[in-house]
Amino acid sequence: MPKTKSHQTYKNSSGERVPGVTTILGLLDKPAIHYWIADITKQGYDWTKYRDDKGDIGSLAHAMIMAELKGEVIDTLEYSKVQIDQAENCYLSWLEWRKGRGMKHICIETPLVSERHQFGGTPDYLGWIDGLLVLGDYKTGGIWREAYIQTCAYRELLIENGYETPEKIIILGIPRSEDEKFQEILYTSFYAGWEAFLCLSRLNELLKIIK
Repeated sequence: MPKTKSHQTYKNSSGERVPGVTTILGLLDKPAIHYWIADITKQGYDWTKYRDDKGDIGSLAHAMIMAELKGEVIDTLEYSKVQIDQAENCYLSWLEWRKGRGMKHICIETPLVSERHQFGGTPDYLGWIDGLLVLGDYKTGGIWREAYIQTCAYRELLIENGYETPEKIIILGIPRSEDEKFQEILYTSFYAGWEAFLCLSRLNELLKIIK
């Protein structure tokens, strides 16, 4: 797979472009990033190169997981051996996690649009895990608060587009190296995340008006 993927665009039934979930979430302040940049710089790294390298590893790991679920094969020629090794660490951690869970997917990385609220998004996974219908999302590099808001928005997208209602959301934080920990966060309450997303979506529309 190429390192630079074309950005997913979303259009409503009238052919008009609508913002994606991640674009809307970009309005959130992320104070932890400033501390992260300071820490990386203190260690002597160029934080932009470090970020891009880790981003490539995360993208490749995510692609490996999606390819496994879809029964596809991916091309890793554009990646370094170190990047491939770390992405495979993520992939192997995920394989270990999925053992015995009886995963059976309904849709994987399916782009969806909300006509009601005029936004789009691409949930990672909807399917059965441990006998329950689950919306799954896979992260590398930690799980931040916006992941909850993001997946609640994906849940509403799925429901509006005729899919069965997920009973819970599982967000996995998958480690790239030994200094990172495997995380599994489960949500069964979605009100706060969805309301937060609606507020951000409204703010996004208002900012288009404000010059």
